[in-house]
Amino acid sequence: MDTREISLLEGETDNYDGVTVTMVEPMDPEVFTECLKASLSHWRDEGKKGIWIKLPLGLANLVEAAVSEGFRYHHAEPDYLMLVSWIANTPDTIPANASHVVGAGALVIKKSTREVLVVQERSGFFKDKNVWKLPTGVINEGEDIWTGVAREVEEETGIIADFVEVLAFRQSHKAILKKKTDLFFLCVLSPRSYDITEQKSEILEAKWMPIQEYVDQQWNKKNEMFKFMANICQKKCEEVYLGFSIVPTTTSSGKESFIYCNADHANRLKAMCDQASASH
Repeated sequence: MDTREISLLEGETDNYDGVTVTMVEPMDPEVFTECLKASLSHWRDEGKKGIWIKLPLGLANLVEAAVSEGFRYHHAEPDYLMLVSWIANTPDTIPANASHVVGAGALVIKKSTREVLVVQERSGFFKDKNVWKLPTGVINEGEDIWTGVAREVEEETGIIADFVEVLAFRQSHKAILKKKTDLFFLCVLSPRSYDITEQKSEILEAKWMPIQEYVDQQWNKKNEMFKFMANICQKKCEEVYLGFSIVPTTTSSGKESFIYCNADHANRLKAMCDQASASH
């Protein structure tokens, strides 16, 4: 091979002495191998540790070359594969791939009739079980819990509702693909509309159901976790249960974020922020 073809791969360094190489242009696998070898030698001399290579689908032909140089799969998304290698002579501290999936369920309460919004699903675990359950769904990447749960309610039932509080959450291991942990947040929402339009692709039927009827379903009585969740829902409908409300804030880098805390304390924090804003 003509050594004049060999050049270092361009990468972006991070705060942990790591380098991320994002491949964009097509490259012959043999040329890539030689460039990667030279780059790894250079990064070792610089004291780098974790080396990441991001390969889009169109450059999947470079996977074998990277693996032959000590790289392993880290994670994949629909449009790319991420590989990683620890090149330092120290213990490997590469973080594992995302280990949790976040889901949410919505207790949408119609206070005037003490009814809650329930659905029966066309597919999945509850198909043909004749169980009326709360609207549920997965929170999308980059989506906040409080906005995601409201989105799921509107998608499944057509009901527009506002987030009020997180009532409880539970953690279930090896729940997704028998590997990932599922974090599920039970939230309460206040409806702004009441006419139901089911999402025909996923929801068999949706309706407003008296809270006691929902709690008294045999499924809830026979399954302890569902029994506990139903009891929390009932207590919230009776207004004797206080959950976690949101307080808007920002991170040290200036990104918008939200703290979930005791609703009474959240209201005090919001009042303090309002007073501070009014004084400026």
